[in-house]
Amino acid sequence: MRLISLCFAMMGLLTAPAQAIEWVNIPAGDFIMGSSKAQIEQGYQISAQGYGHDGVRNMAWFDQEYPQHHETTAAFRIMRTPVTNAEYAKFVHETGHAAPFVSRQLWASYHLAHPYSHVLPYLWKNNQPPQGKENHPVVLVNIHDAQAYAAWLAEKIGCKLQLPTEEQWEKAMRGTDGRLYPWGNAYDAHLLNNNDLNRFGTMPVGSFPKGASPYGVLDGAGQIFEWTQTPWGNTGKYTVKGGSWDDHGGVCRPAAHHGRPADLKHILMGFRLVDISR
Repeated sequence: MRLISLCFAMMGLLTAPAQAIEWVNIPAGDFIMGSSKAQIEQGYQISAQGYGHDGVRNMAWFDQEYPQHHETTAAFRIMRTPVTNAEYAKFVHETGHAAPFVSRQLWASYHLAHPYSHVLPYLWKNNQPPQGKENHPVVLVNIHDAQAYAAWLAEKIGCKLQLPTEEQWEKAMRGTDGRLYPWGNAYDAHLLNNNDLNRFGTMPVGSFPKGASPYGVLDGAGQIFEWTQTPWGNTGKYTVKGGSWDDHGGVCRPAAHHGRPADLKHILMGFRLVDISR
């Protein structure tokens, strides 16, 4: 109880960077995680409509999803939206942590589909985020950057902060009933930031309030993939969730997941935190 009281007492004494952060309470209890065979098939069909071909099915992207099953979490709080460039900038300026950046050579070593020209709009200069993207989610951060931010913010506000587990993240975005998307079971490209409407870039966080999860969490589908603390087997990778602005609808289902190397800095990837002080 003392930790909880201290955490919430400190919330009233926050400095400017943390004041803007909104938290959503997720209650303890059971929820449905993973995908039924019918949901996986629906994901493939939605993807085929978006991509205009069946390549996602041919590569068996969704076959690795967990079978639908029940999981239980303790109560926790989660950030309503991903960490923004403006929020991350306060961390960079206070701690001297390296600003989000990736060189042309390092980017080429990742062997990703995006050319370096797609990276340029997201590069920070002189420790400042890209102009006009202050309220966009921070990207080009690896899991170590995210964990460093969590430790910094936890010390500032007196709470126990960390990256969510995959279970915590999925529950916060889907609720308890195993729905396909945060808002329900019907796909609607107007409720998320992805490539079905050719947006092709990050947007201000919280731009789609009608796409909220049952708990009121935003940006749980599309926008950016988000780091979790859950390892992707014994591969040195970690599980990422959510889909991104570059993906089509099937990839953006909260049950979908894949693994990325811990040190990868990608224009499609950012994070949000959970508070487990309760």
